[in-house]
Amino acid sequence: MTAPFLRIGTRGSPLALWQARAVRSALSAAHAVSEEEIEILVIRTSGDQVHDRPLADVGGKGLFTKEIEEALLDGRVDLAVHSAKDVPTFLPEGLGLAACLPRADVRDALIAPEYKTLGALPVGAVVGTASVRRSALVKRLRPDLKTVLLRGNVETRLRRVEAGEMQATLLALAGLTRLGLETHATEIFDVETFLPACGQGAVAIEIRSADMGASTRVSAIDHRDTSLALAAERAMLGVLDGSCRTPIAGHAKLSGDVLALEGLVVAPDGSDVWTVTRQGPASEAEAVGREAGEELLARVPRGIIAEGV
Repeated sequence: MTAPFLRIGTRGSPLALWQARAVRSALSAAHAVSEEEIEILVIRTSGDQVHDRPLADVGGKGLFTKEIEEALLDGRVDLAVHSAKDVPTFLPEGLGLAACLPRADVRDALIAPEYKTLGALPVGAVVGTASVRRSALVKRLRPDLKTVLLRGNVETRLRRVEAGEMQATLLALAGLTRLGLETHATEIFDVETFLPACGQGAVAIEIRSADMGASTRVSAIDHRDTSLALAAERAMLGVLDGSCRTPIAGHAKLSGDVLALEGLVVAPDGSDVWTVTRQGPASEAEAVGREAGEELLARVPRGIIAEGV
């Protein structure tokens, strides 16, 4: 039996499978091999098995990558495909991010079937989310609202909101669009009002750092601007030691060879916010991100960051 051209490790949610298939399709086109020659291996992660507690209480967002990274390190797969915003700030030794697909829309969407907009929600309305960033930004805009934990895949969250368990939720517009569910969005927030998570909208490809064969193959589908933007955003997170407990947002974009980064830390209760803007050569994306992180670290009260450690 002929060995696969490449083996892709992924979670089994509809969105994760969409991403893995998109990577497979891109690799197939770039290397003139059939999609059947690129194997997709579904790996159940710890994050897929725990739905009743915040990620920060059970190990952080690394729970969505741990078992896939183990398969990568063991040689059972050649590359892992992730939602970039779910990739931990610090990767296991021997692994690295090697490429990104072109980034989709980075904005957040509100799903509020009865009320449509955040402003129209009644006082005391309940908003479900698993994101401390979204929770804090909601409270920043509407201190009267209550946020509760809502985990699960996109379809599960939509069902629970539409069943009336809560008045609204927020999801990444990119994920809704990729699943053909964008019509469920009742309000789309502009980036200036609701800064996205670092990596939001990007699909990242992780490989073994020493695997030159995989590196060469995935580099053929890398979208340079997305990878540089992600490098800046993740460098900022690295300085802040961002975790699932700290409400951090960041968005970098390129204009020619200039990279501009906006970063934000918000108090968990939404009572205060600290922002930073940095720009520099795209070739120095990580340095731009580190500088932004260092400025925020110097300005944000230590207690806010400490909650995320």
